[in-house]
Amino acid sequence: MFRGAGQSFRAEIVPGEDLERYLVSIGDQSFLNTNLSVNLSGYYFDRQYLDWDEQRAGMKLRLGRTLTNYLSVRGGLQLENVNIDNPRFSNSPQLNDNLGNSNLFTFDVGLVYDTRQSPYLLDSGEYFAATFRQAFGDYDFSRAEIDYRVQRLLFKRTATTGHHTLSYRTKLGFSGSSTPVFENFFAGGAASFRGFDFRGISPIDGDVRVGGEFQWLNSLEYQFPITNDDMIMGVAFIDFGTVEESIDINSDNFRIAPGVGLRANVPFLGISAPISIDFAFPTDEATGDQKSTVSFLLGVVR
Repeated sequence: MFRGAGQSFRAEIVPGEDLERYLVSIGDQSFLNTNLSVNLSGYYFDRQYLDWDEQRAGMKLRLGRTLTNYLSVRGGLQLENVNIDNPRFSNSPQLNDNLGNSNLFTFDVGLVYDTRQSPYLLDSGEYFAATFRQAFGDYDFSRAEIDYRVQRLLFKRTATTGHHTLSYRTKLGFSGSSTPVFENFFAGGAASFRGFDFRGISPIDGDVRVGGEFQWLNSLEYQFPITNDDMIMGVAFIDFGTVEESIDINSDNFRIAPGVGLRANVPFLGISAPISIDFAFPTDEATGDQKSTVSFLLGVVR
């Protein structure tokens, strides 16, 4: 990655057997010395999911405009080719209808309100993002998502140490009935819903996890210091929510997973990015869910 006077260049080369990703991106955070940001990227992605293999190749154009210190609008256009093959089972009509090559074109608009100084800092702040996305091409569907996060500093021992914080996050998503399985909502994993495998939460068609058209995911977390310098923090949390085939909340599918974890803060690009390890123990689950007690994240915000 290269950063200049507001300009950036990024290249990713991630070869692998189960996951392969290549990306080139250029951007300007103050295009023509204005408060308009522009980013253009091209990519190739190949992932072997549990129930199918998925390849994507395409390009994205992202635009953003700052309105105030905390408020901004954004939008973009994405053009990609998606190939779904090598299904694990052949008894899912939903998956069978989406096998092969498809052209997926989408545009989206969104609003972001963010009062946080940094996603990694332990002070109070709020984040709200609302996005509407419209797909066309081989598939025609609409999608709306809301992401809200709030963190409150309960108290601290000194000006810079001894932080005790309480945070809450909720993610709400709706997608149209014509959404293909590879664009449906899934949950599970360290960055989504702890206590379950990656994509371990999903409606099932036949023997295939096909995702859902509705999601509501929540996390309530209390973070407290273990060492005097806040380098090692402890957390107690509860994740709860559901992914549903249609816009509905079925009590039989509602998942709850309390747990505990550790955060180790290390320097990362000039900020304190945590290494996270969590232990979650689902108390409520749905038929077919795949559970995982331990989850791990490196320098990534949930």
